[in-house]
Amino acid sequence: MDSNNGAIFEQGKQSIKIPVPVYIRASASVVGSKEGQGPFGDLFDMVGVDDKFGCDSWEKAESTLQKEALQLAIGKAGLLNEDIRFLFAGDLLGQCIASNFGLGSFQIPLMGMYGACSTCGLTLSAAAIVIAGGMAQYAACVTSSHFASAEKEFRFPLAYGNQRPLSATWTVTGSGAFVVSSVKSEHDRAMIAGLTVGKIMDFGLKDSMNMGACMAPAAADTIYNHLMDFGRKPSDYDKIITGDLGSVGRKALLDMLQEKGMDIEKQHMDCGIEIYDQSQDAHAGGSGCGCSAVTLSAYILKQLEEGTWKRVLFVPTGALLSKTSFNEGQSIPGIAHGVELVSCK
Repeated sequence: MDSNNGAIFEQGKQSIKIPVPVYIRASASVVGSKEGQGPFGDLFDMVGVDDKFGCDSWEKAESTLQKEALQLAIGKAGLLNEDIRFLFAGDLLGQCIASNFGLGSFQIPLMGMYGACSTCGLTLSAAAIVIAGGMAQYAACVTSSHFASAEKEFRFPLAYGNQRPLSATWTVTGSGAFVVSSVKSEHDRAMIAGLTVGKIMDFGLKDSMNMGACMAPAAADTIYNHLMDFGRKPSDYDKIITGDLGSVGRKALLDMLQEKGMDIEKQHMDCGIEIYDQSQDAHAGGSGCGCSAVTLSAYILKQLEEGTWKRVLFVPTGALLSKTSFNEGQSIPGIAHGVELVSCK
C-alpha cells in the first residue's frame, strides 16, 4: 500500500514493515494460582489466590483478570485511561463477553477482536498499524483466558471430571495487557518492527483434545512466510516463539518446516511448554489467549528490555472452532499472527 509520501509498507506476500518506531511502553500480567506456581511465577505482576478472583462465576473472574491487567499496564505507562485512544481486546468466550463486561468501565473506544489463542498477536498487530499510521499516540491491547470458563465453553463442566488425553493442553488462567505508543520514553520494553498476518490453515484435523496439531500448520506457514518476506534466516532471531502448540504441536511444527528446508529448532520456544513445569500435570502444555499474552509480558519483554535478546519473532497460534462447529463435525482450522519485536537497547 502506498502512503502519502510514496513509501511502500507491504513486505513480500503477507507481511508489513512498520515504517516508524512503534513502542510497547508498558505491560502487565495477571494470572491464576496454577500459573503462579510455574517457572514464571515470580515475574507476573499479580497472582490470584482464589481463581474466582472474588467473583461468583468463572466468566466474571475472567473479566476481572482483564480489568486488573489493563489498569496495571496503563499505570505502569504513566498514563490515564483518557490518554488511550483505542482499545483492542478479545478472549475465548462467546461474543467476547470477558472483554465486553470487563473493560466497559474504562470508557475507551473499543475494537473487539477474535483470533482464538492468537488474539494477543492480532491485537498487537492492529494497534501497531493504527499507531504507525498516525491515527493515535497511545493504544492498548488486552486478552485473557480462564481454565474453568474455557472448559465450560468448549469441553465439559469441571464437575463432570472427564479424563484428559496426554495430547491435551491446559488453558491458562491469565490476562496480558500492553500499552503501545508512538512516543519514545525512558522505559519502553520493546519496539514492534514488522508484522506477518496469518492465513487460515485447515488440514482437516478434528481432535479438540489435540489443539497443538491443529494449530501447527498455521504456525509453520506464518513463520515460513515471515522469513521469506523479510529475506531472513532463523539465525537472525534470538528466539522464534509460538503461542501454545505444546509438546505435540512443537514436533509437528519443526517437521513441517524441515520439509520446506527450514530448521528453527535452535531458536524455537513455545509459551505453552514454558509456562508450566512437568510437576504441574499440564500434559502437553499450556494454551488459551492468556498463555502467550502473560508469557510475553512477564518473560519475553523482560529479555528484550534488558537487551539479552535483540530480535524475536512472536507467533501466537489459534484454533478457530466453536461448540457449534465442533458438534457438527467440522474440522478445526488454525491461524497464527507473527509480530517482530526488537530491543530498544
